[in-house]
Amino acid sequence: MKDANRAHGALGSSPEQRAGWTRMIGSRIAAKTLTGGPCRSQKRRYSPWFPARIVAVALALLATAVAAAQTGPIIGDAAVIDGDTIEIAGERVQLYGVDAPEDWQFCLDQSGTDYRCGKESSLALDAFLSASRPTRCEFSGRDRYGRYVGTCFRADGKDVNRWMVESGYAINRDNHNRGLYGAAQEMARSIGAGMWRGQSGAERSGPGVEE
Repeated sequence: MKDANRAHGALGSSPEQRAGWTRMIGSRIAAKTLTGGPCRSQKRRYSPWFPARIVAVALALLATAVAAAQTGPIIGDAAVIDGDTIEIAGERVQLYGVDAPEDWQFCLDQSGTDYRCGKESSLALDAFLSASRPTRCEFSGRDRYGRYVGTCFRADGKDVNRWMVESGYAINRDNHNRGLYGAAQEMARSIGAGMWRGQSGAERSGPGVEE
């Protein structure tokens, strides 16, 4: 009884004092319970950049998945980007195994005069595709820029890649297709077609493309 009275006196004799002590002790116990052990607070400071990073990563993964999934043929009206690149339904397509001059590049004609062979190549490709639409491109892979690489055909079945080489508007890329269009290039070279017209006979070792 004396111990109880002593404890009672230590907490204060009035009801108000005892209530104050009770609230203070209770709050300390609650604080220990919430911030220690397995009940440690999991609250994190909000960062406005955190959601943006999640969205950016998700979009990058989605774009990669879409690009990887597109391995079937693409069919549609083709827009010419340059002599070896077209676009169908928003997808850039690099013509497999061929290389054409850029639009800004010049070549030498029979008289040794500069002409815009790059622009000529683009215009020739556009006219060839326009004669028989739509264009169908069959997937071969993707280049280092992520572009769809393929062999393309007109609606009448003519091989676009081969035609560009045999007409002298593009050259065969041996390191890419192991000479797939080698015979077509030899024919273009022998008759001086397209970019090969700047030289004659045995002198035709290569198209006269100027950087």
